Amino acid sequence: MGDLFALKDVLFPDAVGVVLDRLAEMDGVVVAEAHSVVPELTCPDCTTVSRRVHSRYGRRIAEYPVGGRRVVVRLEVRRFFCDAADCARRTFVEQVEGLTTRYARAGPAVKTLWRSVALASGGRPGMRLCRLLAVPTGRARLLGQLHAPEVPARCPRVLGVDDFAFRRSRTYGTILVDVETSTPIDLLADRTSETLAAWLTAHPGAEIICRDRDSSYSRAIKEAAPNVTEVADRWHMLQNLSAAVEKTCHQHRTCLHKYALDDVDSPAPPTAPPTALLPLTPPLDNIPATPLMQRVTQRHAEIHRLREATWTISAIARRFGLDRKTVRRYLTTDLDVLIASALDRRPRQIDSYRPYLQQRFADGCTNAAQLYREIHEHGYRGNHQAVRLYVRSMRGGAAAAEPPRPIPTPRKITSWIMRPRETLSREEQDQLDAVRIACPDIATACDLARVFAGLVRDRRGHLLAEWVREAETNGPGPVRGFAGFLRQDWDAVLAGMTLAYSSGVVEGHVNRLRRSSGRCTDGDPSGSSALASCCDHDYSPRNPPRRTLPSPLLNTVTWLAAVTTPCGGTLGPMPGCTL
Repeated sequence: MGDLFALKDVLFPDAVGVVLDRLAEMDGVVVAEAHSVVPELTCPDCTTVSRRVHSRYGRRIAEYPVGGRRVVVRLEVRRFFCDAADCARRTFVEQVEGLTTRYARAGPAVKTLWRSVALASGGRPGMRLCRLLAVPTGRARLLGQLHAPEVPARCPRVLGVDDFAFRRSRTYGTILVDVETSTPIDLLADRTSETLAAWLTAHPGAEIICRDRDSSYSRAIKEAAPNVTEVADRWHMLQNLSAAVEKTCHQHRTCLHKYALDDVDSPAPPTAPPTALLPLTPPLDNIPATPLMQRVTQRHAEIHRLREATWTISAIARRFGLDRKTVRRYLTTDLDVLIASALDRRPRQIDSYRPYLQQRFADGCTNAAQLYREIHEHGYRGNHQAVRLYVRSMRGGAAAAEPPRPIPTPRKITSWIMRPRETLSREEQDQLDAVRIACPDIATACDLARVFAGLVRDRRGHLLAEWVREAETNGPGPVRGFAGFLRQDWDAVLAGMTLAYSSGVVEGHVNRLRRSSGRCTDGDPSGSSALASCCDHDYSPRNPPRRTLPSPLLNTVTWLAAVTTPCGGTLGPMPGCTL
């Protein structure tokens, strides 16, 4: 008997409450007969403890090979009565911890091995490899190990929630991740509050939920799990502050241009023609009408017209094929700021060479062909027509004869403000100081932004209330709006700036999900069929997968879990598509 106890620890060391009765070898297969000795179990539905046995039956479980021989466990399991009067389940079957799971005909160690082989080799090659490893299986079952695992009955203690795009600006879903173990839990078909609320209702148990500041997720959590602690993601808070600072810079572009022109009017020693060609963002009044400006202007007017006609933001987004955040930006941002932002993102090639052209024009060179040849030697790859039109505008007095000080774009200024000062170069610090001198509101926004970034990085949430009061009192308009936005989600923001949890793990899985779907779409760009398969948790060996090649997104949740290591290891290859 002592030998059987020792062999039990060798054959299935992780099993709890199991006694090995007999060991034999039949046709090269090691057969182990065992039974469970756990005296009582809890009902999986109502958690009532039960000791009454209804019946017994046998199960065959494939276990890890020993000595190169295949191992099969003949396990006698019991079915218990549930004596709770209000429970719909009358009987239930025991599951031996560390050995059996519902519907499974293999132990956890063998299933882990099959999953690793399927990820590395695919269907047919993996089937041949498993035969050599003494854990034979078919290619259908092998590929079935890559299906989304069953969602746990209870939600993890710390849950991360975020959205991801099947098709950017068109179709979005929701990913749920166990933050403590960095394990993906489930994918939801959309990102509406109703869907998430239904999931949280069906899977109770979460104590902390990490999310971005999306209002739909907040509504779902307050509806389905009002007692959990919500944690707003710190990165998204910094992103929202960055947007407020950039909007402040856009609103004060006039101050920056006036400062540049004043610098031109002030006496300065003569200098040689510039060799470094710096970018210049021109005033909006001097920008001729372009298709880009016309498109932004028309879309801005149409979105505001539909909003006044009581259209929802989601409906407007579907109408134009835009993201909801883009529609909201059109509704809350001035037209001049939108146009300036679009021009900053899409500069013309000649914009970088305007200071040089203006300097040469002031020196007396007014020949467009000569100027074109000169800037072409400096790297200009645009056409001659753009140079000729710009020279004509200078002849008519539309362009300044003296080159003004190059003005950094609002986005560039924002990047300097949001970065720690010690990471800026000497030149960047000087330019930022010049911008602060030019506009007191930008200087105030800079000071407030850097203080807030320090609070976030050091998780000093106890100082947040003081910062909000200062921002609402002395901050420029966009920063005051950001402070008011923090008050609307105060508890989650305060928790995000105090607790160690964040949505960084979730963002990592979103990135992996994007990479996996981007490598192979299997002819399903919408991802609808793949999502349906990802969210189907009724798979069992009794219902094997189709014999056709599954969509790569079919296995998304399991693949994400397989490639994620506790130390944040790198991604392995996408599951093989060989059958």
